Amino acid sequence: MTDTVIDVEGLRRGYAGGFEAVRGVSFSVARGEVFALLGTNGAGKTSTVEVLEGLAAPSGGRVRVFGLDPHARRAEVRPRTGVMLQEGGFPSDLSVAETLRMWSGVTTGARPAAEVLDLVGLAARAAVRVKQLSGGERRRLDLALALLGRPEVLFLDEPTTGMDPEGRRDTWALVRDLRDQGTTVVLTTHYLEEAEELADRLAILHEGELVLSGSPAEVTAGRPARIRFTLPDGVPAARLPLSLRAAAYGQHVEIRTGRLQESLTELLRWAHDAGVALERLDARSGSLEEAFLDIAQGRRGDTADITEPAGPADALAGAAR
Repeated sequence: MTDTVIDVEGLRRGYAGGFEAVRGVSFSVARGEVFALLGTNGAGKTSTVEVLEGLAAPSGGRVRVFGLDPHARRAEVRPRTGVMLQEGGFPSDLSVAETLRMWSGVTTGARPAAEVLDLVGLAARAAVRVKQLSGGERRRLDLALALLGRPEVLFLDEPTTGMDPEGRRDTWALVRDLRDQGTTVVLTTHYLEEAEELADRLAILHEGELVLSGSPAEVTAGRPARIRFTLPDGVPAARLPLSLRAAAYGQHVEIRTGRLQESLTELLRWAHDAGVALERLDARSGSLEEAFLDIAQGRRGDTADITEPAGPADALAGAAR
């Protein structure tokens, strides 16, 4: 039987003026699982996580963390959780070590500062003042504070924003290690690659509702692949074979297909025969990005071998990859 640590049933959260940010959301998170909560700005992610953290009461529905109401019984729930906010707001004149010692004073069962700094890769920066840290190093400090109390549940809000690629990969490795040790992680991120890399399961919110959930493989199963490229000036997209069913914005072209290998082979054969050089060619299987964009742009249809017109933003984004 699955050991459920977080249970959300029909969660609703409204604000003054009648605005309802979360509308009947339900999901559960098992012990030792990384669960990603995704959505565009305004989708309801923050409103949902604030209820899970006990910072706000729900307007309706039922939320339990460790079987307890996280708001009504916050004094019991909070010591067992760690929270990494988007911005920590530390005193800038304190050193990294001083910040850890200050936080340790209000953390139940705090780890030694040296141990947690080593975990997040800040041991060599212990004597540096917070104001001298880079943006990525500040995020590591945020993570260190969230880990001080050896949390059973860890809430990570955009954990790798501002980190360089090496810092991001190191953080991913740490999250995996924590998961393997039994820590439950609730992750919100705008980096879809991060969610694909880390999440055992995920949920995508849109306009306050849970639209899609499951493992990354389940969410992307059957999604159409896409091929993007730029045609040379003077070569109109109308010259492409009709069988490829391409959508174009200027010289930027996108093909959505359920037959990636066949469509790519046909495209390359046409380009060779026509003497056309395809610039910035990028072919990808169905991905979490595609599922996310389908929801964000209101396409929500099941996967099929069809091509939908790409808007200007989509086409330009594809060309810039």
